[in-house]
Amino acid sequence: MRVLVSIHDVAPPFAAEVESLWQLCQEYDVQAGLLVVPDWHGGAPLREAPTFTAWVRARAAEGADILLHGERHDEVNLPRSPMDHMRAVGRTDGEGEFLTLGTREALLRMQRGVRTLTNHGMPPIGFVPPAWLARPGLARVVRLAGLLVTEDAARVWLPRRGLAITSPVVRWSARTTWRAGLSRVVARTRSAWESRSGLVRVALHPADLRHPWTMDSLRRTLDRECTRRRPVTYSELAVQDDVGYAA
Repeated sequence: MRVLVSIHDVAPPFAAEVESLWQLCQEYDVQAGLLVVPDWHGGAPLREAPTFTAWVRARAAEGADILLHGERHDEVNLPRSPMDHMRAVGRTDGEGEFLTLGTREALLRMQRGVRTLTNHGMPPIGFVPPAWLARPGLARVVRLAGLLVTEDAARVWLPRRGLAITSPVVRWSARTTWRAGLSRVVARTRSAWESRSGLVRVALHPADLRHPWTMDSLRRTLDRECTRRRPVTYSELAVQDDVGYAA
């Protein structure tokens, strides 16, 4: 029984929140994966935030897994089809950068992102699309980009090994007060439903700290999951031999 914890939206505008979430994970002796956005919304490149970039690089040097989390995260100038709208409903407010991208454009953005992170001394082990939204075939694109791991809302994918590990993800939304309250209930219910899952993911976002309900819920979730499960990292999953819960 394992738990995989990640911090999403690791970008300069959220430096304080990311560091707070990191410290929270340290309280539970968890080495969270850091999902880094090279240029948040096209206006916050890592090169213009040397202090924050150095902080992320230091965490990587300590052993934290770095994952690319889009190139800019948002969907600016990327029109959605009706099917795209259906796939994204309730899951993101224009933040699904890879939702509409075909294979070629997805690979180009991924390659640029990998190059940027590598040039900053934090080569990524994998890729996670913003809001877990991407076209079918994402695992193949990730493999073409030379990465070891990706994930969607239902599974962790290990493309080079041809494996997909079924894994529920517990997450929150503090975009509005009613969403914060609802996500607290959903998180508690999901944790109870998935108590027998071999691998559970806990996804933390800077926005989770905006509301006391989501903050309290994520603390309770970490306390519960890290007590009854062994924390595992993305890099461990990429090389592990025990894949008895793969689907």
